[in-house]
Amino acid sequence: MKRIAVLGSTGSVGTQTLDVIAHHPDRFRLEAIAAGKNVELILEQIKRFQPKLVSMADRDSAERVKLQAGPDVRVVYGEEGLIEAAASTEAELVVTAMVGSQGLGPTMAAIEAGKHIGLANKETLVSAGHLVTAEARRRQVSLLPVDSEHSAIFQCMHREAADEIEKIVLTASGGSFRDKTREELIGVTVQQALAHPNWSMGAKITIDSATMVNKGLEVIEAHWLFNIDYDQIEVIIHPESIVHSFVEFKDRSIIAQLGMPDMRIPIQYALSYPNRLPSPSRSLDLTEISRLNFRKMDYERFPCLSLAFACGRLGGSAPTVYNAANEIAVSRFLQGEITFLGIEELIERVVEKHTHVNNPALQEIAELDQWARETAAKLKV
Repeated sequence: MKRIAVLGSTGSVGTQTLDVIAHHPDRFRLEAIAAGKNVELILEQIKRFQPKLVSMADRDSAERVKLQAGPDVRVVYGEEGLIEAAASTEAELVVTAMVGSQGLGPTMAAIEAGKHIGLANKETLVSAGHLVTAEARRRQVSLLPVDSEHSAIFQCMHREAADEIEKIVLTASGGSFRDKTREELIGVTVQQALAHPNWSMGAKITIDSATMVNKGLEVIEAHWLFNIDYDQIEVIIHPESIVHSFVEFKDRSIIAQLGMPDMRIPIQYALSYPNRLPSPSRSLDLTEISRLNFRKMDYERFPCLSLAFACGRLGGSAPTVYNAANEIAVSRFLQGEITFLGIEELIERVVEKHTHVNNPALQEIAELDQWARETAAKLKV
């Protein structure tokens, strides 16, 4: 019985993680969950899974949960509660399904406590990849990717020597506007941007998919997860989202991972690794799909992806600032403050304004993250 903690249990990845756990009650036990302020959903999760510890975003939400959770459930809140959910229970694996850079602190706490990580929070490695991977090596902790693309690469690279790899190829759906020109993006609405053709995801990651920031974050994450140079990472458009990514080896053999666009597949592999279990997902029928399409990435059409590669190669503080600026830019777009194209302009301007730090410590990362957010919130685009 593997004991699991889920940070971000009420979000898209979090709820699907609990669905996987529910399908295998003899294999997984939910020890702790952490969420924001969705009291009603948390109470449902408590009733169904009986975790020992629950962390909420604030005192008010925690008090409301505590009134109905029962005496066997410990309810905490805030940053301290989140750290407790990540590090202080008997969980062996912590799934970091929180959105944004808020996942860095609890992920580091879980690693320091010797917990293996089911990594769904890519911003953790984007902001502090050099620190997170070093600490994971020191503690002999596994970083198991939950993102479909990184799970695919992880599966394709399994047992292969790093020096045998020619390159990894991350596939991108292209998002809501993959077939629109830049001119056609002028004046697009929030509702249009949120209409992803393949995946059911949260608002922030859906917008990131449309701008291709999500793929940029995945490029940086892949660099740290697989210890691979940026020149060995390629991105292509694959509209069907069936080939989740692939690896080309030195002998020109290519191994790809295919499956339905269902996040429960990579989530379950992270939970069950190194074993495979029956999945609640629908089986892939290639005869039904009939054909798969691929096309080269247009970096002029998607400048946010080009900027991500540049920030990744520069390293240091650049990815932290890129990520933080994007989080504010997406928030401002969702609130109607800036246009869709204003997202990329805002990110670029914040990155250009920042003073680069080569090897930032954790406190410096926090300060740079805060500076980028404040700057992005003030800039007019």
